[in-house]
Amino acid sequence: MRLLVVTPSFHGYGNAIGDAFARKGYDVIVHRYDAAPRVEKAWNKIRYELPAKVRGTQGHLSSEVVTKRAIERLRTVRPDLVLTIRGDVLGPDYWAEVDRTAKHSVAWLYDELRRMTLDIDIAAAVSTVITYSHDDTAELQAKGIDAHYVPTGFNLSTKPEGHWPKGDVTFVGSNLPARQQLLSTLVKEGIPVVAYGREWSDHPVDRMRTWRAKSAGIPARRDVTLGEAYGIMRDSAVTINVHGDQDGFTMRTFEACGLGGLQIIDRDDVTEFYEPGKEVLVQHSAEEATELSRRVLSDPNRMIAMRRAAKARTIAEHTLDHRAATIEKLWS
Repeated sequence: MRLLVVTPSFHGYGNAIGDAFARKGYDVIVHRYDAAPRVEKAWNKIRYELPAKVRGTQGHLSSEVVTKRAIERLRTVRPDLVLTIRGDVLGPDYWAEVDRTAKHSVAWLYDELRRMTLDIDIAAAVSTVITYSHDDTAELQAKGIDAHYVPTGFNLSTKPEGHWPKGDVTFVGSNLPARQQLLSTLVKEGIPVVAYGREWSDHPVDRMRTWRAKSAGIPARRDVTLGEAYGIMRDSAVTINVHGDQDGFTMRTFEACGLGGLQIIDRDDVTEFYEPGKEVLVQHSAEEATELSRRVLSDPNRMIAMRRAAKARTIAEHTLDHRAATIEKLWS
């Protein structure tokens, strides 16, 4: 069976999902719909991202361009199955071509619908919808849409890179209000925090890329590769995972645990996947996160058993291979 994975480039997760299906025997082709030459990316920032920033929306690509490319890929590959990851910048013509081309189609949303521009009715007319959000699953099912809950998982394809400080409390990812607030408090309390990513970095190029005039005020480093991010989470004294108002669980939830890292997470309902106090640490406030960080830093060896338990649970239950097996049932 030939499977076409149509995905954003986002840290190579689409390729990792494709690898999971390849290990199950599928003939997998991955199309990264937002991949573009540097000149085109620069044009997209000026033409689409800057106006979107001013309007307070998420737009940063030409829907017409990425839709045309995705359709061309569909016609070239002629897949039996299509797995569209996110896909909210792909226009109606793409979904119509999926309907004409593929025997079965699934759309996997690893973000809440309210954060996307996806016309869910058009996508759902030709695809089974799966989402990492319990709330969105219930809402879509109430509308009569064939929707299923499938969380994200641990990426077995990317290996940790480098060796990183073992005494840091780290955060890797984008700067959102809840994350900024928590990290700012930790810094004020003297916790050795380091954030990684362009939205934290004070490098002039990163300031321009993220349209920032002010510093985030957090000790920070520039963008890292996904492999480097894995090394950072593995080696850190503890890594922070902040969801804020997200309903679904981030990839980081499974990555930090799968790497044998120690994680402080802000969700009591992580019990769906991990046991608090045995496999992860849970915080309910900046004060509690500060106290947990101090406890870890005072005696890192106490947490070795928790790291091992988290990794074992992840490999046994929460890899992208496990999610691929779940999705596979929707094609039968």
